[in-house]
Amino acid sequence: MLGLETVAALIAKDGLAILAPIAVLEGPIVTVIAAWLASRGLLDVWSVAIVVILADLFGDAMFYALGRWGLNRLSIRWRYRLGLSRSRISSLAEHFRTSGGKTLVFGKLTHSAGAPILVAAGLGRMPVAKFLWVNLLATIPKSLFFVAIGYAFGSAYSQIDNWIARVSLLLLGVIVLTGIVWFLKKQTRK
Repeated sequence: MLGLETVAALIAKDGLAILAPIAVLEGPIVTVIAAWLASRGLLDVWSVAIVVILADLFGDAMFYALGRWGLNRLSIRWRYRLGLSRSRISSLAEHFRTSGGKTLVFGKLTHSAGAPILVAAGLGRMPVAKFLWVNLLATIPKSLFFVAIGYAFGSAYSQIDNWIARVSLLLLGVIVLTGIVWFLKKQTRK
């Protein structure tokens, strides 16, 4: 991971050409930094918004592709070690058929659950067009939120990065605790 000052310097120097690949790899804090640079007149804010939305969609499509086409290349033995039995993949496919949109939006908004949910969407064979559409609808407000934060408060990007990390960890903790409670309730019903 690049340091935040390095990211800011690279984007200030090379603009949108470097913003796109860094935004794919680094996520929301890069959006905040780029929007802050736009507020200082170094970039166009609407160009920043479009680039970070497209970069986010590209990165998400890579996670989806990993689930859809990459994990099938693993041997059956490794798939079972990862808990990817045929029945589990079948129930995952059913979940994404009935509730895929809600699950994707949840993953996008929690940030900490995003990558596993995107891979699961591919593994569950969510239709590509539906995946891209729902993902776009969830990505636009999320990206615009971080653009607005960066434009208004971007000079404090180090603190904003800390807050993003804290909120992500908090949400991950809530997700894990909810999963444990769900699992324990399921076990006691048996």
